[in-house]
Amino acid sequence: MLGACVLTMSAVLTLSPPAQAKNGDTHITGQGVSRTIDCNNATLIVVGTGNQITAVGTCWAVTVQGSSNVIVADNVINDVTVYGYDQTVFYKNGAPIVWDRGRELGMTNRIDRVPA
Repeated sequence: MLGACVLTMSAVLTLSPPAQAKNGDTHITGQGVSRTIDCNNATLIVVGTGNQITAVGTCWAVTVQGSSNVIVADNVINDVTVYGYDQTVFYKNGAPIVWDRGRELGMTNRIDRVPA
């Protein structure tokens, strides 16, 4: 009976892979980084201060943490999530869910769709 329990538990663990970022997600961490990247249908994650990122192509999502970052994305499919203050995220296409976690705490951020 114990062997059957172990086998079942092993089967459950095999069927449930651990959650992880999609292969190809782009992580940019730093201060004053200026870069143009291809989102490649993945998530763009920017952490830091004063970064200026241009994301071409389609992003699955954009997540920003820190302050004074500026991100301009061609297209965002799923969501834009912003933590911190004085963040700017503009996207030209898409209808993502916008989560302004900074504004929830009284901080000012700019998140909007802009003309392509």
